[in-house]
Amino acid sequence: MLYHVFELQRATLAPMRLMASHALSILDMPFNPWRPTPAGRLTAAALDHFEHGTRRFGKPEFGHKHTTIDGEIVDVVEDIVQSDTWCDLKRFRRVADRPNDAKVLMVAPMSGHYATLLRGTVKAFLPDHDVYITEWRDAREVPLAAPDFGLSDYIDTVIRHVQLLGPDTHLIAVCQPSVPVVAAVALMNEAGDPASPQSMSLIGGPIDTRQGVTTVNDFAKKHSIDWFRRHVIHRVPFGHPGAMRRVYPGFLQLAGFMAMNMDRHMEAHWQMFQHLVEGDGETLASKRRFYEEYRAVMDLSADFYLETIQSVFQEHLLPRGLLKHRGHRIDPSAITHTAIQTIEGERDDISGIGQTRATHTIADRLDDSRRDHYEQEGVGHYGLFNGQRFRGEVAPRIKRFIREQKR
Repeated sequence: MLYHVFELQRATLAPMRLMASHALSILDMPFNPWRPTPAGRLTAAALDHFEHGTRRFGKPEFGHKHTTIDGEIVDVVEDIVQSDTWCDLKRFRRVADRPNDAKVLMVAPMSGHYATLLRGTVKAFLPDHDVYITEWRDAREVPLAAPDFGLSDYIDTVIRHVQLLGPDTHLIAVCQPSVPVVAAVALMNEAGDPASPQSMSLIGGPIDTRQGVTTVNDFAKKHSIDWFRRHVIHRVPFGHPGAMRRVYPGFLQLAGFMAMNMDRHMEAHWQMFQHLVEGDGETLASKRRFYEEYRAVMDLSADFYLETIQSVFQEHLLPRGLLKHRGHRIDPSAITHTAIQTIEGERDDISGIGQTRATHTIADRLDDSRRDHYEQEGVGHYGLFNGQRFRGEVAPRIKRFIREQKR
């Protein structure tokens, strides 16, 4: 019912958004004498802010058309290498002859935002790596007749993609996918799969949420799985391809993220309004680009969401050696061929200090020479895979680790 109310609210606001857009276009007409006045600037800012704040942002584009290799500008083409119901495997193919560049598969989080959240991560690796990424589908776009998607399906998808790319693949998992990626790698190592990846780098992942407990972990622990099933799982309204599918709506995930730092978000929106009044277009554009990406959210499969809450945040099955994949117990100590790098952020308020590093404890048979742990000072969760500190300090560390891995 909540999802239907949300859609009704959007429909109710649509005429007001249209009126605001028309009024703004009239105000911005050339030679309008009222526009430069204080009252005109204030009115235009209010209309613009309302229109932008009530807009629904769809799936963004990566937008990587070029990269720079050895000082030369090289074209980049996005190719779909493999496609199924819930995920596309996308390659950022550089139009250049670079056969010796390492092959990197970035496993994007299925946590409410699109894979484009890793736009900056992809950009940092394009000059010297052959980059692939998992592009998960919005659950409200998946028809009800299609198969459901759970944690085991996620693990299967990772294994399938690695097998397609081959044994010279290096995995990078950002946040949520760290658990299924470790599970997939453990299964491949245990089975002696010749396609087992050379390395995996886990960035801010909730491997063991008993360590460095955050507000997110605490909330998940205090509420039963039945509470989550009753309060946050809803059916997609009619009008979408996935009508009547059970999902965890993206707008609820967004509301949860914003509630964690409400003061900061309110201050940012107030600043955007002031920039509109003052005509500071450059600063406004920077903030707006962030929020247009941040507010572009997708729905999650109910099965996947609930299984993740229960197995990762409530029962801690992977670090306890109890996580199962289609009835088979996953043994992280079976990881003996794939090198492991873990990266944490000093100010990470989503995956606390120690949660990702716990991978080294459970994968206890891997040779010490094939391990690395790094704690980045002064960054929170998003700074671990985007931004200046990522480009200047985190990404070079990952690249060096990839180069060092030899079979």
